Amino acid sequence: MSSPRRERRKADPALSDPERLYVITGDPDGSERAALDLVTMIVAKAQPTPTVQPEQAVILRLCQAPLSVAELSAYLGLPFSVVTSLLTELLAAELIESGGPPPTAPPPPPATPPNQRDE
Repeated sequence: MSSPRRERRKADPALSDPERLYVITGDPDGSERAALDLVTMIVAKAQPTPTVQPEQAVILRLCQAPLSVAELSAYLGLPFSVVTSLLTELLAAELIESGGPPPTAPPPPPATPPNQRDE
């Protein structure tokens, strides 16, 4: 008897549509994208407004708590380049803040040997 096979989730056709991705990332004015990398943390400063794109509204809802650009890309199912384009527009509108990765805890100090006395 064979085990049941898990079915793959079907990709959302709206997200895999190359025309939609072009509309999202289209920069007719040739402006540069913000300097973001995969570990840059994003936090929303405001709630979504009716004027933002649907993908940007989702980003603003997800980023009520800090999320990395990599996490946003995975949650949205969009390529990193598309997410950075969306984030650049949100940064320009001052709807989000970006920062470095969260600080890590410093390592504990090395153990010091007990004092030894010669008697």
